[in-house]
Amino acid sequence: MKNETERKREGFQFITSIARKACGISFEHWHFIALLLMIYDALALGLSYFIALWLRFDLRYSMIDTVYVEAWKNFLPFHVIFSLLIFWYLKLYKSIWRFASYSELLRVSIATFISAVFHIVGITLLHRRMPISYYIIGALLQYLAVLGIRFSYRFILLIRKIKAKQVNSRIMVIGAGSAGQMLIRDIHRAGEVDGEVVCIIDDNQNKWGRMIDNIPVVGGRESILEMVEKFSVDKIFLAIPSATPAQRRDILSICNETSCELKNLPGMYQLVLGQVTASAMKQVSVEDLLGREPIQADLQEVFRFINGKTVLVTGGGGSIGSELCRQIAGHNPKELIIFDIYENNAYSIQLELRESFPELHLTVLIGSVRDSRRIFQVFAKYHPDIVYHAAAHKHVPLMEDSPCESIKNNVLGTYKTAYAAMTHGCKRFVLISTDKAVNPANIMGASKRVCEMIIQAFDKKIKEGKAEEIPQLYTHKGMENADKEGDGTVFQNIHTEFVAVRFGNVLGSNGSVIPIFKKQIEKGGPVTVTHPDIIRYFMTIPEAVSLVLEAGRFAKGGEIFVLDMGSPVKIDSLARNLIRLSGFKPDIDIKIQYSGLRPGEKLYEEKLMAEEGLEETENSRIHIGKPLQFDIEAFLTKIDGLMDVAYKNKEEDIREIVKEIVVTYKPAEEHA
Repeated sequence: MKNETERKREGFQFITSIARKACGISFEHWHFIALLLMIYDALALGLSYFIALWLRFDLRYSMIDTVYVEAWKNFLPFHVIFSLLIFWYLKLYKSIWRFASYSELLRVSIATFISAVFHIVGITLLHRRMPISYYIIGALLQYLAVLGIRFSYRFILLIRKIKAKQVNSRIMVIGAGSAGQMLIRDIHRAGEVDGEVVCIIDDNQNKWGRMIDNIPVVGGRESILEMVEKFSVDKIFLAIPSATPAQRRDILSICNETSCELKNLPGMYQLVLGQVTASAMKQVSVEDLLGREPIQADLQEVFRFINGKTVLVTGGGGSIGSELCRQIAGHNPKELIIFDIYENNAYSIQLELRESFPELHLTVLIGSVRDSRRIFQVFAKYHPDIVYHAAAHKHVPLMEDSPCESIKNNVLGTYKTAYAAMTHGCKRFVLISTDKAVNPANIMGASKRVCEMIIQAFDKKIKEGKAEEIPQLYTHKGMENADKEGDGTVFQNIHTEFVAVRFGNVLGSNGSVIPIFKKQIEKGGPVTVTHPDIIRYFMTIPEAVSLVLEAGRFAKGGEIFVLDMGSPVKIDSLARNLIRLSGFKPDIDIKIQYSGLRPGEKLYEEKLMAEEGLEETENSRIHIGKPLQFDIEAFLTKIDGLMDVAYKNKEEDIREIVKEIVVTYKPAEEHA
């Protein structure tokens, strides 16, 4: 159905098209508007002075002296024609009045002044002297009439805007400082936000009961819930850039109890640069509600370690791998090598890094860590000093359905890459591990625990000077054979340090719950949670990467580095918070469904095995798990058998062999 405006527009276009054909001239919409304005001005010019005469004689026409009426009537055509010519000359019929500003006001004022002077002189010389009030009131009425019609459109738009604000969003601003004041004025001035600020919250009691731009400061954070109800608030803007993460988290936790949409001013630099605007506000993320301070790594020491070295990142196109590449690229490595089997991800990070770091010596290679010949080829050609091994299959339910692929990629891929690093002079090898490796209930977690055992076995053999006793695994003998000469010289002077870094779930990574929940919310729900009591440890991608990088600096060999990730988070609470942050009410606007634990999934993840213990590092948030004692000789012997079963795809046998290697591995079905 067409609205009224569209029908009027079509009607006008039809009339003007007929006019063009009849007259043979180009007749645009603004010509029509100019014609109407000229007709209006002609009427206003005549009536303004008549009304002035009428007012002079107490609003009684019969009392007006006939000579005055005759003078007005006889001079009227001259006055109208002259004034319209002045108006045309000053382009009063060519302006777009919805955008009228100071320039239009000035031209209307000049035109009215010239017209008034002409009227005073002309009617006095040609006819007679009129009453003084006639000249003054007539000129004033003419000015108001001519100006009013031209600025009335802007006034109507302003009224519509005010009415729209009354029925649309009502905003609470938290923070009555400089940032809050700048934000409020920007909202009122720029109109970028569809709504109006109705109240302000600030913990400074001295500001309570006072006003900022006519907006009341109604109380501290303890008043948020009450004032949301009192003022019918549906949006909350947090404008305290100086707040600590803990203060910000506490305030956002209170706000999250409401159904309001939350937005946050990211940091102090907006205030320093005067960039506190409505457009600078960002959506509050779930990361803002994590129950701990963000990890602070000493990246200056990290990057001094990286500077001038050749760095290889396996799985460099993934969530963790790509962030590693970004941070490494900015700190002057001799060469950065990205190795990934998925070409789209590798190509994407390649384009990004070449644009951001044009001077970077970047090499992007496609290949699998399972292919020992390809891995040996890469190490033989580039001789990386540091390896960050992020390549792995990580999706728990998928690996439960394909357990042999988990072993091939995670275990054998790590083993082959570590062996190539050891025999090609690599100084540091850092494995990306997971908290699912602790008392694993799924094959993915068990495979990562085997990876940690590989790292510990390699490190111990090297420190004992027995690197040659580490068996080399390959499916096709050939160029990847490390000891081609057969004299063992390749195993002399090996000094590679192997470490592992263990952390929890990464917010925003491929396959993590946050992107899944967001997609479900966008579709209107339901949001699926496996179990109401399931908990997980979470960290952000930058935190995970900073931990990995710092582990490389702390490493002495054989350690498993663990991040103190604070308290675990209930996935159910995470889902409900994300629904609220999206402006909806859980179980009302967006339903939550519990689907049951998936294969290999357990209710909680542990950060550390109890028998590993903890050892502090220079960073109070990073700890070292003491290596577990296990029979390394037996372990290395079983790895060869594990490879044989995996490549024969004997899924019915693979879990039993893994259970023999990882004694803490208890498949989920055994817990049922």
